[in-house]
Amino acid sequence: MDSQRMFGMSPWVRRLLVANLLVFLCQKTVLVDPRFQAIFGFQPLYAFARPWTFVTYMFLHANLLHLAFNLLALFMFGPPVEERMGGRAFLTYYLLCGLGGAALSLGLVQVRHVDLVLGASAAVYGVMLAFAWAWPNQPIYVFPFPVPIAAKWLVTFAVAISLVLGLWPGSDGVAHLAHLGGFATGFLYLKAADWRLAQAERQVRRTAQPSVVVQSVRTAGGGDATRKRPPAPERGTAAAEIDRVLDKISARGIESLTPAERKFLSETSRKMRGKP
Repeated sequence: MDSQRMFGMSPWVRRLLVANLLVFLCQKTVLVDPRFQAIFGFQPLYAFARPWTFVTYMFLHANLLHLAFNLLALFMFGPPVEERMGGRAFLTYYLLCGLGGAALSLGLVQVRHVDLVLGASAAVYGVMLAFAWAWPNQPIYVFPFPVPIAAKWLVTFAVAISLVLGLWPGSDGVAHLAHLGGFATGFLYLKAADWRLAQAERQVRRTAQPSVVVQSVRTAGGGDATRKRPPAPERGTAAAEIDRVLDKISARGIESLTPAERKFLSETSRKMRGKP
């Protein structure tokens, strides 16, 4: 078994699950005073007076059903997303989506009044989007439907529901604007990451010389001859790795790259831009 993944969970998914469970346990046992939620939950009207709530609200939940939904979705969609992104990038993405949920709730407070926002839903919805981004046609079984739903349609449905309920007059007690903020932040993050990676690929393809190059050389008799450049392994491991990564992109698409390959491609591009 991979030491970095236990019981189907990747490291940061496991830590986030434990953190949310522990905070909820504290909510129901030690910190039962309603003022606890008011101090650490996100209230748009007091957001700048309590700036820490942009983060702390993600770890509070209104009830057990609210907690169960978010943790189940994080357990299902989080590990493959973390493995694809890498641990540090996954945590950054998760927190940014949560911040985006709070920011949108604050920005649209005049359109839809929200008294208190609790829960990891914005961050979790961002993780769901990242899963559908990488594996759009992956079938997902959703109770009580007997047939699976493609990940891209599941996320599209979730966005549509949050949009309708978020702008609908009245309130069902759920911070749908925060969900939309998580989706929007996730979309911008993923779009920017893909754009940067595509730029890096183009830079490497423009700069890197092909594995086999026909060169003209002057012979002893004064005539011209040709010789082939040595294949990549003979030119060095870095050149061989560049060729391997570019070949993988050509064969399977840029989305097939692992976090290590993405990092290598970005770093190689940066080094090439710095060369005269």
